[in-house]
Amino acid sequence: MSKERMTLRPESCRAVAAEVRKALGENRVVERIRQKDHTLWKPEPKEIANRLGWLDSPQAMRGRLPEIKTVVDGIRADGYTFALLMGMGGSSLAPEVFRRIFGVADGFLDLAVLDSTDPGAVLDRAGRLDLKRSLFIVSTKSGGTVETFSFLKYFYNLAAEKLGEGEAGRHFIAITDPGSALTAVAAANRFRHTFLNDPEIGGRYSALSFFGLFPAALIGMDVDRLLDRAAAEREGEFSRGGKEGTGGALLGALLGELAKRGRDKLTFVFSPEIAAFGDWVEQLIAESTGKEGKGILPVVEEPLGPPGVYGNDRVFVCLRSGEDRTQEQRLRILAEAGHPVVDLLLADLYDLGGQCFFWEMATVAAGWQLMINPFDQPDVEEAKVLARKMIAQYTEKGAMPEEKPVLEAQGISVYGDVTSGTPASALDEFLGQAGPGAYAAIQAYLRPCSETSEALARLRLRLRERFHIAVTAGYGPRFLHSTGQLHKGDAGRGLFIQLTADDPRDAKIPDELGRPASALSFGVLKAAQAVGDRQALTDAGRHVLRLHLHDDVSGGLDRLREAL
Repeated sequence: MSKERMTLRPESCRAVAAEVRKALGENRVVERIRQKDHTLWKPEPKEIANRLGWLDSPQAMRGRLPEIKTVVDGIRADGYTFALLMGMGGSSLAPEVFRRIFGVADGFLDLAVLDSTDPGAVLDRAGRLDLKRSLFIVSTKSGGTVETFSFLKYFYNLAAEKLGEGEAGRHFIAITDPGSALTAVAAANRFRHTFLNDPEIGGRYSALSFFGLFPAALIGMDVDRLLDRAAAEREGEFSRGGKEGTGGALLGALLGELAKRGRDKLTFVFSPEIAAFGDWVEQLIAESTGKEGKGILPVVEEPLGPPGVYGNDRVFVCLRSGEDRTQEQRLRILAEAGHPVVDLLLADLYDLGGQCFFWEMATVAAGWQLMINPFDQPDVEEAKVLARKMIAQYTEKGAMPEEKPVLEAQGISVYGDVTSGTPASALDEFLGQAGPGAYAAIQAYLRPCSETSEALARLRLRLRERFHIAVTAGYGPRFLHSTGQLHKGDAGRGLFIQLTADDPRDAKIPDELGRPASALSFGVLKAAQAVGDRQALTDAGRHVLRLHLHDDVSGGLDRLREAL
């Protein structure tokens, strides 16, 4: 990214950047990143030295493009028209972003991502499939992600039932690390192909590896061009050595320094055509920086407001595509009010290849500034352990643990430490405890759909206007693989609103591929994940309010908003 393509304002922000630029040079940060020096972050190499393969992705993946092209050509020749990618977090976000931004080129496959264990979401997707022309991509680094394997078993059995076991495997592609459990499953069931990724690339840093590039090629993106932009960004970052201070390392170190000074809510503004990129960068930053009582909260999909609705904990970063200046006036007013504002200019959509590498550099530089390891995720496992405990209890007793609501009214049951008499007043009471630097996170264990997403967006905005705090929203269990680490590992000022709902439909998860027996359903899995995450938050000293919606979900959310 050339010097004129990143600008900082106001002057106070530029002054902090000057201090940061000096510190980067004195500590040889960019050079040490290039050299893969783990001591930049921690004295011991554990979960650092074996997580730096992304630094070489722009060059290394060039040698793997012929493999990608051969597989894509074969799939197209066989008449496939649709691909369903099944994955979570870093395995699924880049493909979803690419599909939403670039669309589908003529003659290539349409692509959808399934990353929700909500049974309605699974059944919605299954009901729209033309199995004979559908490809399934099983995408998991570890090869053992419970959600991804549940999807695999469900859709493999569906394909085997409709197409025959001998044909089903030809409709499946695996993307995983060498030696993972998925490699054996893929071989035993005669998958069409297995892509073995560099094991030294962590999931959230994998956009420019097989995890992102094969789905990109499948929808007809020019992956050569995407890698060209990434390689140019990499070359510019390391040739500058941090001296000019215009790359991702400077921005990341600046964001880390501003977070230490209290501005730890990183608010993104995008040109409309690249707005989906926020989902990928949100996961990258949240899961990398939220630990050891520190963190940078990424805020995406939030409409800009006037200065009065924001506290002194905000930083604004605007990614502009081409000549777009839609938000310039609002950003200028925010900068004049003293809020740090960073502008990043993209020439065209393929500059997102460079932005992937830019933000990876920014994230690891922020980790250096905050003195944390940006490659591990120590608090993610606890929620998984607790969810497995809930599943074991269900398997043994045939039921999940019962909870007693503190109140029930207007089709909503409320669970938590509140005394108010209505759901809206309980929410008002709960968020009324927000102190300086607080934020609210809406955790929606609901069926993802446009109607619910729009209702969540309206509720988010009302809460921000009422309480003047950052408010984020994410679907569960998807967010567990993105912002879930930050929720439990940051400074502990988050207030968590967990939304659950009745499931009018459920779908069984087969115990094994090719066998109908089932001891668990997607509805039970989702409920166990919600309980496990809630307990993990409570164990970490976080405040949680659960609202269970019994009837119309979007209507219930709107009633809450209106009552506030």
